[in-house]
Amino acid sequence: MLNDFFRIVVAAVDRHGGLINKFQGDAALAIYGAPLRSDSAPTDALATARTLGIALQQLPVVDFGIGVTAGSVFAGNIGAENRYEYTVIGDPVNEAARLADVAKKEPHRTLASDAAISLCDNAERGYWRSSGSRMLRGRSSLTHTSVPIG
Repeated sequence: MLNDFFRIVVAAVDRHGGLINKFQGDAALAIYGAPLRSDSAPTDALATARTLGIALQQLPVVDFGIGVTAGSVFAGNIGAENRYEYTVIGDPVNEAARLADVAKKEPHRTLASDAAISLCDNAERGYWRSSGSRMLRGRSSLTHTSVPIG
């Protein structure tokens, strides 16, 4: 079951030009726009989330949540001299994780922040609708969110 989950996630992320940065347990961190810059990163991330949400709902008994946001992060190799790992660090990474946690309780199981929606192209924006504002764990201000239409 878990292998099916990862196979679907990897295929969707690859199809939209993303990079799986890491798997942790039953979670995946996908990044767009790093290590190579891409002006379409927010659009690609949102398209992945939207199509992935539909695909994963076809699997029996999979508890998942997808969170998408955008912003500046530190991206690079961190670690010790003999053990480097490419990763991303920053508030958008934390916000995406919090959105994914909340998304598990949503019918679509997918939430995007206005930070991502405001940066995507008009065609992708048309697939999303506002779902109000939420106070995410560990944050001091409301996060405005959207969900996929349909």
